[in-house]
Amino acid sequence: MWRIRLQYLSSAASAAAFLLVVSLSWTPLCRAEEQPFLVTYTSALEERRNLEINSKNLVGAPSGARGFGATVLEFEYGATSWWTTEVYFDGQATAGQGALFTGYRWENRFKILPENRWINPVLYSEFEILNEADKTLLEVVGHDTIAAFRAPNDVSKRIRKRDWENKLILGSSFKGFTLAENLIFEKGLSGGPWEFGYAAAISRPLSSKTGHCKFCARNIQAGVEAYGGLGDTSALWLHSTSHYLAPVVAWSAGEATFRISPTFGLNDNSAGFLLRFGASYEIEGFGRAVGKILHIH
Repeated sequence: MWRIRLQYLSSAASAAAFLLVVSLSWTPLCRAEEQPFLVTYTSALEERRNLEINSKNLVGAPSGARGFGATVLEFEYGATSWWTTEVYFDGQATAGQGALFTGYRWENRFKILPENRWINPVLYSEFEILNEADKTLLEVVGHDTIAAFRAPNDVSKRIRKRDWENKLILGSSFKGFTLAENLIFEKGLSGGPWEFGYAAAISRPLSSKTGHCKFCARNIQAGVEAYGGLGDTSALWLHSTSHYLAPVVAWSAGEATFRISPTFGLNDNSAGFLLRFGASYEIEGFGRAVGKILHIH
């Protein structure tokens, strides 16, 4: 039964992935590569007036917890050259416990410097309305542990939380490598301490050679990311925190990008193994096209 429920949850993502695959048949050239990371943010923003639709998925069966699948559907829009805004919709399905919608998020990223430097800082701010049944694990902060996967949906879905999440994103490039570091600061709007976390990643295309093809090594990126909690203002640092290490691979073909990332827990507070995968599709000139339809200049 749980497999049926997981298939139901992922039906929308599967349909989107099918459309992406079909789209490759008429995408003649490959544009600049997308970064492969599924958790860590780079300093790159969405191009102005472009819309990217992104599906991120997570499946696993942590020790002492039922098997589950979680998904988040994202709509990312380049409002200006220095501001990207994004809306998320989260959901999950757990074996024997059914599927449910767990909430939504509104994210904004702001580029600080007009030109690229050795280190490029970006400010990130996100407002979340989620219930505690959410299992997308888009960030790890404070004292988040494997216990969150073990709580039954009937209990956790009743606990609603409103959080304000902030990140300092630092990104840089060096000899073909992309490096990114995220410092996370999150606080519940109903009270409680500030919670802290981190994410860091590095990636590189398999080749630096240019070419007009869909399967060139240039269009495949490989890397690794690490992320975890750093405690909170009442108990700062690594006590009772969880941490993960995740190799990542992404293939970009035209406007479509596909990602996969086996994820390994690094201590007893973490899930032993999780699998992340996702697909995204960018619609160039979306804002301009909508403006023409609505007669907005």
